[in-house]
Amino acid sequence: MKVKFNAEGLQTIDVNAESRLLDALLSRNVGVQMLCGGRGLCATCHVYVLKNPQNLTPPTSKESLTLSVLTGAKANSRLSCQAHVIGDDIEIAFPEGLYIDSVESLEKLVGQRTRVPILHPVTGDVLVAANKIIIRTIVEELKNLDFEISKVKYVEAHKKD
Repeated sequence: MKVKFNAEGLQTIDVNAESRLLDALLSRNVGVQMLCGGRGLCATCHVYVLKNPQNLTPPTSKESLTLSVLTGAKANSRLSCQAHVIGDDIEIAFPEGLYIDSVESLEKLVGQRTRVPILHPVTGDVLVAANKIIIRTIVEELKNLDFEISKVKYVEAHKKD
């Protein structure tokens, strides 16, 4: 089976049937954070399926629920940790942005200009727009933002699975 990455420097790769799209990403050392450990609870492995979405397993109710709160989700959105390859010639693209997991991660970027938007790891909300210099004021404004993949918020919502 083949998966094509629609991104600079990435190409088509062969994957085993029933393997996750996430495994294909990891085999190419794509910076997928998997903050939820591949359980379908966060946005950090979000991809857009550009070609042959029918060659992936259908979204689970857990994946659909997670995508429903994701700001950048589109009709062709999938969580690569939940989508398994069942057919050939799939093409995927990545959302533009960098997911961060904490205010501390953002603090490390103070003084730098963002090349891409800085995104919330669960909702995909843009926290800092592209081409902005990250300053202490921005970090202070985001200090109280919850970056946790909260068991209370998400486990309750996903109990149906």
